[in-house]
Amino acid sequence: MSKLLVNEKEIVVPGETLATGMDNLPGNGTYRDGENIIASRLGLVQLEGRAIKLIPLAGRYIPKTGDTIICKVIDVSINGWRLDTNSPYSAMMSLKDATFDFIARGADLTQYYDLGDYAVGKIINVTSQKLVDVTMKGPGLRKLKGGRVVEVASNKVPRIIGKAGSMVSMIKDATGCNITVGQNGLVWIEGTPENEFLAIQTIRKIENESHLSGLTDKIKAYLEKAKKK
Repeated sequence: MSKLLVNEKEIVVPGETLATGMDNLPGNGTYRDGENIIASRLGLVQLEGRAIKLIPLAGRYIPKTGDTIICKVIDVSINGWRLDTNSPYSAMMSLKDATFDFIARGADLTQYYDLGDYAVGKIINVTSQKLVDVTMKGPGLRKLKGGRVVEVASNKVPRIIGKAGSMVSMIKDATGCNITVGQNGLVWIEGTPENEFLAIQTIRKIENESHLSGLTDKIKAYLEKAKKK
């Protein structure tokens, strides 16, 4: 007989049995041992249909193909740009992936992206040697102007975004800020100074209380109280 032994958002440790029987499927951070699903790391339980996944509670971001990230230009060469991905691995952005414009040989590439510029990019390739390629061609991918960039724990990003973007949309509506959350744990916020501050404080609250139930209602009440002051 199958049985689920854990609840949504419950914290589990490596080796803990999460479910018995064959009704559930092992997801990220879990594995099957006979008829049991076992946790392979410390994490927060996430139930998606029949699948049991774990959101890691610790560890740095590791680049994955398809991730949308916020990155910083750290070098400009004749072939493109090297980017800091807020991970142990930097990325390269080639001329063809940087813009739809034709770039002539020997052109000043800093007119497109200069040292210290931040941008929203998408990872299009990660090799077995962790060589990472990023593109700026796609919806929402762009150079960021103004605002500020703050760092959060990358494993808390799903909670900050919320289901179908619900959490970050609530922060945007309450603060009037433009907000972009990178899957690598960098968040760009642009608005008035006081609204940027409120957005950052709200994101920190989500980060610190991500393991609690009823978080959406707590954040909604927090924002309503802050706006009345």
